[in-house]
Amino acid sequence: MTNCLLCEQPDETGSYLCPGCTKATRVRLEGLPVLYRGLGALLAPVGGVGQGRSGKGGPAPLPVSLDVLDVRGPGGMAGLLESWVDAVRHDRGRPEPAHTGSPEGRVDRTCGELLGHVPWIAVSWPQAGEFAGEIRDLARSVSSMIRPPAPDRGERIGNCPAVDPSGALCGAVLRLAPGEKAVRCEWCGTAYPPFVWAQLKTWIDEDTAAAGAA
Repeated sequence: MTNCLLCEQPDETGSYLCPGCTKATRVRLEGLPVLYRGLGALLAPVGGVGQGRSGKGGPAPLPVSLDVLDVRGPGGMAGLLESWVDAVRHDRGRPEPAHTGSPEGRVDRTCGELLGHVPWIAVSWPQAGEFAGEIRDLARSVSSMIRPPAPDRGERIGNCPAVDPSGALCGAVLRLAPGEKAVRCEWCGTAYPPFVWAQLKTWIDEDTAAAGAA
């Protein structure tokens, strides 16, 4: 029994990558061309400064993200994948033709070739862990560019117990935003500083009990 070089868990197969990490690496390689094309939508130019309605004479618009440009460029995802293809070809004694064509086409071809090598990589290649780790990190990085993590909305406190002049209960969800020292209702604007939090909890509990009894 050996340990998988990626997840470091014991593996009865004696391979460099356990079956789970082998499958995950295959899935990530299959998804990388799709992620690469998804980055194209993030390259819409913004921020150009023109002169008058013609828009001529100003500096060229900048892309949304230089990180996206780096990944989409010839030396980005395509270059990284090709470096692994070259390493595998060398260690397997395979021909090493030059990589040509557009970056998108190169990503498609290299992912396809690496998928064909995955069974050998998992079983026979000492660099399998480093390879699978870089593929995992690349997939996560690109996924985060396309689908950034949701902003932290803060801790949910309960429902706002404020009552307006007509006697209506606000009831909006209260959250303590990161870095804030007071709970503020985004709906009615009522602020609850720390010295009233004990009373705030009492009010929230009373409103919750009343709603349950209704």
